[in-house]
Amino acid sequence: MVFWQEKPAFGLTTEDIKVLTNAKEYRSELLRLIRTATKRIYITALYLQDDEAGREILSALHEASLANPALDIKVLVDFHRAQRGLIGAAKSEGNASMYCDFLEEFQSNVQVYGVPVKAKELFGVLHLKGFVIDDTLLYSGASLNNVYLQQDDKYRLDRYFLVNQAGLCNSVIDFIHTYLLSSEAVPRLDRRPLTKFNDIKVAQKQLMRELKSASYNSASEASSAQLGVRLFLGLGRRSNKLNRLIKSLFDTTEQELVLYTPYFNFPAPLLRSLRRLLKQGKQVTIVVGDKTANDFYLPPSEPFSKIGALPYLYETILYKFLKSQKRHIVNGNLNVYLWKHESNSFHLKGICRDNRTHLLSGHNLNPRAWGLDIENGILIDDPEQRILPQIEQEKKAILTHCRRLTGPQDLETMDDYPSPVKKLLGQAKRVKVDFIIKRFI
Repeated sequence: MVFWQEKPAFGLTTEDIKVLTNAKEYRSELLRLIRTATKRIYITALYLQDDEAGREILSALHEASLANPALDIKVLVDFHRAQRGLIGAAKSEGNASMYCDFLEEFQSNVQVYGVPVKAKELFGVLHLKGFVIDDTLLYSGASLNNVYLQQDDKYRLDRYFLVNQAGLCNSVIDFIHTYLLSSEAVPRLDRRPLTKFNDIKVAQKQLMRELKSASYNSASEASSAQLGVRLFLGLGRRSNKLNRLIKSLFDTTEQELVLYTPYFNFPAPLLRSLRRLLKQGKQVTIVVGDKTANDFYLPPSEPFSKIGALPYLYETILYKFLKSQKRHIVNGNLNVYLWKHESNSFHLKGICRDNRTHLLSGHNLNPRAWGLDIENGILIDDPEQRILPQIEQEKKAILTHCRRLTGPQDLETMDDYPSPVKKLLGQAKRVKVDFIIKRFI
């Protein structure tokens, strides 16, 4: 028995799970769920952006509250991210200004809270995912803004699962109340004056100590259902149950491991496991975003910013991996797909082990997620492969805009990069700060 099976699962039927395959479906389902909610709406995301799509969602929440004042509506976002503007924009109150304005306008029972994971955003953010609406969990790595919800033509592709399970939803709500809403470190962000970090820094340290040993409630007893789902939480490098789960999924793969990640920068323990699987002759499939599909990518025609060098850095890491594993690409054990669709971006995360165990998570399978951000994930165990047709349909839709890499020669190298990128990456390598940078991205 693998360790995650020691934790009782919440039972499911095939009809309890629905897999969406695009951002427009995600948006319409979210709005439908909000408008038909009868008892509770809990949204946890990195951010709810002050743009057209973000305003549509926040308006729908306030309107639902006014239509049914007994409806329990709470939104939790990252404390720091909510109180700054976009990278490169002028200093402002950020998205929190919108939260305050909407509450003043609607005078509803919607409540917006900020969760401070670290003293500074650089060192860790709220990366918990999942929206509980009544007894449905809408689980995605996507946040709430124009591109994630495909407000216009552009979209940022993610994974989107609807799971109908009351016990699972209760577990998410219990965690939010027990650890987050009960803490003085988690203030309202929809009331002026906004809380400053210095006012909560003592409480924030206590909150982080508690979260490092926290976990979601499991099912009260083992389910007789063949299809089950479990919740996992992770924060920090030590005693991180989600990291342990991910490592175990890698190490217990018997036939094939399928990985989705927007950024190619595996933590060292996972990279070692990948190499071991390939040496054992196991199948490994990795789907990663092209550098132009990275949310930090800046076209050469736009003014250069240092943050725009990150997609190129990821590509150099992928190039080295392909070069070192070329023999496994040739013999067919390793399949690496690069996703690119016009000017859209790629944000998929997750793991499929042997077509029966599926991890949905906001975890980017990178050092930042491994040790800095607070992450969660839901693990669906499907020994009879009842939801495999939906998983395969999702995979087919993803691969539509992918090309299989035959080796490192299929990627650009430093010589091909724009001069500012080439100069910056060269400087970073010379003074050996590229190693440090990789730990934070």
